Amino acid sequence: MANILVVDDDHGLRSSLCCALQELGHSPVQAGDGREGLAQTAPADLVITDLSMPRLGGLELIRRLKDFRPELPIIAISGDSSCTAGLETARRLGAFTTLRKPFGLPDLVKEVERALDQS
Repeated sequence: MANILVVDDDHGLRSSLCCALQELGHSPVQAGDGREGLAQTAPADLVITDLSMPRLGGLELIRRLKDFRPELPIIAISGDSSCTAGLETARRLGAFTTLRKPFGLPDLVKEVERALDQS
């Protein structure tokens, strides 16, 4: 179905998301931070990124991705104490949608399907 890049420094969450996406028939690829994510975006049909990560955070990742692939749908996720402001900034930078952690798998599936339908 779709090549989906999952960028999050929480290995457990990242792995869980990838397993769920794989069960849905997608081909997920993992990255532990924005720098790793930038190196793997060429074949991606969709990016799911956390906002708070070491080395290169999600907001900067979104900014850079939108510079060279403006059509790429991005789902921003965050659970930080200041995540409301960060998620709003992600939307302004071009994220297709945002999810606040913790979120349910049905919510993620719905947003993935919506993002892929619009691309």
